[in-house]
Amino acid sequence: MINHENHSYIYAHRGATKYAAENTRLAFNKALKQKAEGIETDVQLTKDKVPIIYHDRLMEQLGYPSNHICDFTFTQLEQLNFSSYCQSVDAEGPITLKEFINSYRNKSRLLIEIKHRAWEDTSSAQIKIRQCLDIIGKTQNNDIVISSFSIICLEYAHQLSTQIPLIYNFRDAHSFFDVKNILARYSFLNGVCLPIHTLDTSLMHFLRNANKLVLTYGDKTHRDINKALYFKVDMLITDDLETALKKRGE
Repeated sequence: MINHENHSYIYAHRGATKYAAENTRLAFNKALKQKAEGIETDVQLTKDKVPIIYHDRLMEQLGYPSNHICDFTFTQLEQLNFSSYCQSVDAEGPITLKEFINSYRNKSRLLIEIKHRAWEDTSSAQIKIRQCLDIIGKTQNNDIVISSFSIICLEYAHQLSTQIPLIYNFRDAHSFFDVKNILARYSFLNGVCLPIHTLDTSLMHFLRNANKLVLTYGDKTHRDINKALYFKVDMLITDDLETALKKRGE
């Protein structure tokens, strides 16, 4: 059973992206300085099967608009500047999942989103999950959570008997029925991550009665942040740490 603490934890979406390139060491370190209680990040595999921190489908920000992370080996990616699109910051190479977890697990709660694209086969999803679970090892108290838009990834993690909470991510186009259907079909899920604009009283009542964690994202306005905090979601994944922390403290 999940113990809901009646407290919305504020997670930095890919780090403090107002001040640094997303998913970089500088972004994560700045998020901690801003008193973020958690860090959300994304995992993909290189060509030689090294799990690294990167979000986008394509590498346009890095100067390769037609390529994916899996087109390059980790050694090749080490030659690139992952902060190149941000002015006045030092150059940074890629961060492996192992470095990320070892560097930040004792400083912050972590939300690790496993990316699995349409062009990737099932074995790729399994490699990501196995490596992720091996790196994390034992954990407790929801200090590390795994999420994905891919049920394949989450189902495989469940098959490996992980005790790490597993969260299914929903996109904008979903209904109350879709949420109920997913949770009925995949009862092992510990919770869901929903766009803020889809939250409402009926949905929250259902999720709380089902004893599921509620994560949310997509705070484009102060009103969105207010809504997430009003519903006392378990985790608010935000690009505006200052506002979210201030409002939660009010």
